Amino acid sequence: MNAAVEVSADGSRLTVKLPLTVRKRGGRKVVIAPHGAIIKSPRPRVDNTLVKAIARAYRWQRMLEEGAHASMRDLAAAEHISPTYISRLLRLTLLDPQIVEAVLDRRHPEAATQELLFQPLPDVWWSQQQIVCATGA
Repeated sequence: MNAAVEVSADGSRLTVKLPLTVRKRGGRKVVIAPHGAIIKSPRPRVDNTLVKAIARAYRWQRMLEEGAHASMRDLAAAEHISPTYISRLLRLTLLDPQIVEAVLDRRHPEAATQELLFQPLPDVWWSQQQIVCATGA
């Protein structure tokens, strides 16, 4: 690493320049060291989009179960959202509870994004975990 150090003329300021690059990957900023190594953030971040999607899915499922809306089409009309989007989001209610808990606790792999979880996943929870963990590795 080629770090440059400069001291001001009066000796009151020290400036250290490191050759790092900041890039966006998956909507997040990451720091890339000179040899291409990614410096990971020390604390996990909440994936607010994914958390909101899961919360909406459970809310809509409850509304359908309680009879507030007779069908997904009625729910979509009431929410001013496409029925296709609602059906895709409702799949999140079929996720393994351990995956949902990991998302809420910030322990899920970064690759387990909303795009991955919107894909049709197997009904068996063990198989879902295998797919999410394999993608995150």
